[in-house]
Amino acid sequence: ITAGELRLLLSKKAEPVCYDGFEPSGRMHVAQGILKSILVNKLTKAGCKFIFWVADWFAMMNNKLGGDLNKIQTVGHYMIEIWKAVGMDLSRVEFRWASEEICKNPMDYWSRVIDVARTFNLPRVVRCSQIMGREETDDLSAAQIMYPCMQCADIFFLKADICQLGLDQRKVNMLAREYCDAKKIKHKPVILSHHMMMGLGEGQAKMSKSDPESAIFMEDSAADVNRKI
Repeated sequence: ITAGELRLLLSKKAEPVCYDGFEPSGRMHVAQGILKSILVNKLTKAGCKFIFWVADWFAMMNNKLGGDLNKIQTVGHYMIEIWKAVGMDLSRVEFRWASEEICKNPMDYWSRVIDVARTFNLPRVVRCSQIMGREETDDLSAAQIMYPCMQCADIFFLKADICQLGLDQRKVNMLAREYCDAKKIKHKPVILSHHMMMGLGEGQAKMSKSDPESAIFMEDSAADVNRKI
C-alpha cells in the first residue's frame, strides 16, 4: 500500500503480475473504458504483465443481468472489444474467464476460498460489501457472502503481485493482506488503487451504470455527451 513496497517489487521482479477483476454487468462508461486503458498501458509499458479476471460467475452471484450467464459472457466480450478499440496495448495483457479457469483447477481454487472463509469472521467479510456495489446493511444473499472470500482467493490463484483496481475495491484487497499476516505469507500483494471518476450529478462520488445520467458511456452519441455535460 506504499510507494516503497511498489519500488521494492519493481526492483526485484522483472515482470510483476498486475490483476484487475471486472463483472461484465452492462454498458461501459469512460472511467472503465478510457481511464482503465490508460492505466493498463502505463503498467505494461513499465514492464508489468496484466491479467484481467473476467468475473462472469461473480456477476451471476451478484444478480447482474438477471443472473443469466450467457448474457453476462456476451457483455464480457463486448467490454474486451471496446478496450481493443480505444487503444489498449494487449501485448502483455491476458483475459481469463473465471468460469473457465476455476473449472480447470478446482482443488487449487476452492481450497483457497475455504481457507480464506475459515480465517475471517462474518462481520469482517460483510465489511467488504462495497466491492459488489452493496451496503453492509443490505439483505445479502449467501452467494454475496461468499463473493469477498472468492475475490480474495483470486489474488493468490492468479499469483498477482499488484492489485490494480479502483478504491471501491480496497477493502477486499486489504483482506488479502490481512490473510497474508494470518498465514505468514511473506510476499503481500501491493495495492495500487486508482481514484474513481466522479459522476456527473451533484455530489456523486463515481459514475454508475445504474444511473445513466451520472455517466458518459463508451457508445454515447455526441448529442448524448453534450446533453449530459
